[in-house]
Amino acid sequence: MRAIADPTNALGRGLAAIRQQFKIPDGYPPDVLEAAERAAARVPTEHVDRTEIPFVTLDPASSTDLDQAFWIEASGTDLLLRYAIADVAWFVEGGGPIDAEAWRRGTTYYLPDGKAGLYPPALSEGAASLLPDGPRPAIIFSVRVDPDGSVKLDGAERALVRSRAKLAYDRVKEDELPPGFHELSSRIEAAEARRGAARVDPPEQEVVAKGDSKYRLLFRPMAPAEQRNAALSLATNLAIADALLAHHTGLFRVMGEPDRRSIKRLRHSAQALGVEWPKNLPLEQLERLLDPLDPKQASFMLAIRRAGAPAGYMPYKTGVVPWHSAMAATYVHATAPLRRLADRYVVEAALAIANGKPVPETAIAAFAKLPEVMDRADVRSGQIERAAIDLAETVVLHGQEGKTFDAVVTDIDERGARIQLCKLPVIARVATSGSATGDEIEVRLVSADIDRRELRFELA
Repeated sequence: MRAIADPTNALGRGLAAIRQQFKIPDGYPPDVLEAAERAAARVPTEHVDRTEIPFVTLDPASSTDLDQAFWIEASGTDLLLRYAIADVAWFVEGGGPIDAEAWRRGTTYYLPDGKAGLYPPALSEGAASLLPDGPRPAIIFSVRVDPDGSVKLDGAERALVRSRAKLAYDRVKEDELPPGFHELSSRIEAAEARRGAARVDPPEQEVVAKGDSKYRLLFRPMAPAEQRNAALSLATNLAIADALLAHHTGLFRVMGEPDRRSIKRLRHSAQALGVEWPKNLPLEQLERLLDPLDPKQASFMLAIRRAGAPAGYMPYKTGVVPWHSAMAATYVHATAPLRRLADRYVVEAALAIANGKPVPETAIAAFAKLPEVMDRADVRSGQIERAAIDLAETVVLHGQEGKTFDAVVTDIDERGARIQLCKLPVIARVATSGSATGDEIEVRLVSADIDRRELRFELA
C-alpha cells in the first residue's frame, strides 16, 4: 500500500484530463434523466411474489448498484442456487432514450474519483438495484449444482424479491451467509480444477480516493468471500451458456489460448519477480499455486492477466462451439446487467428459453450488433483503467529521477526492450542493444512525466 504525495493536485488534474481525452460522459442528457424517473416509478405487473425467499447481496461495502442477490437450498445431494438478477429490461424501453444512451456507452466506466454509469442513478442505484430497502423486480435463475460441480439451469422467472441484507466482502460474517455457500463455491472451484480452467484473480491495482484530493495506490487482493461469491456468478453464467447453446442462440464470451510468445514472456516475468516456475509445470497448474497476498506473486498474476489473449463477444454460429480458454468452458456474461449492456439481452433470451418461449426478436437482433459495441466499450474501459494506473505510477515515481532499478527484459521488438522492474509491478520500455529476453539489467529513471503519464528509463 502506498500513499501518493500529490501536493500540487497533479493526480486530480490528470484524472480530469483522462475524462476529457476519452470523452467520459459527465452526467446524462435531460431526456434520459426524465425517462429514468418515469421508469423508476413503473409498477411490476408480470412478477410472481418471491419475497419470502431470504435473499442477500454480497458486494464491496460502498457499492449501491447491486446486480445480484442469492439464496441456496439443499435438494437431495444437489444444491439449488437461487440467483436473482436485476430486471433491467423491465425498466428500459427498447428504442427509448435510456436504451439509446446505454448503447452509446456499452458499459459503466470507473475512475478513482467517480464513475460514469451505464444507466442513470434513479435506476442503477435506485429502483432496479437489489438494495435491502423494499421489494425489487428481478429475474430469478434456479441453478442446480451437483456434487461434482456440474451446473444446469433449472428454471427462471420474473419475480419480486426482497434482500434481507447488504453484505460486504471485507466484513461479512459466517452466520450472515446462506447455508451451503461455502460448499457450493467449493464444488464450482473443484469443477474448474478438473476442467483445467485458468481463471486468474490477481489483486486489483487500484487508485483509491482518500478525500481532500489525496489518493492511495494499492493492491487489493480478492477477499475469500469475494472469491466464493464469484463462483456463484460463474455457476449461473455457465448454466445460462449451456441453455443458450443447446437452443442455438445467444451471445457468448470467448477467449483464445495464450500463444507461445506470451508464455515465453511470462517466464521472463517470473524470473524478474523471483517467482519459481519449474520448467515442466504448465501455466494453468502454476496459476493455482500463486498466492495473491505475496507481492511478487501478485505482480506475476497481473502479468498473466496482461499476457492473455483478449476476450471478446460472439453470437451463436451454426457448427461453432464458443469457447473461453480461461474458463475452459462455454461461457456468457449475464449477471451484471446494471453495468454491462450485453447482459440485459442474454438474460432476456435465457428467461424465454427457460419458459419454453421464443427468444425475443429484439434480443436476436441485438446479439448481432453487440460484439462491436461491447468490444469497443471493453477497449475504452481498459484504456481508461490503464491511463489512471499510468498516471498514479508517474506521480509515485516523480522526484526519483536518476534512481536506478533492477529489471529483467521480458520481450524485444522493433520498439526496443520491454522490461519489468524487479521490485515494483511496473512494465516499461528501454532502448538497448545486445540484450536478450531474460537478461537481468539495471536501468535509471530518466523522467516521470505526469502530464503525459509516461515513464522513461535508460540503461544504467
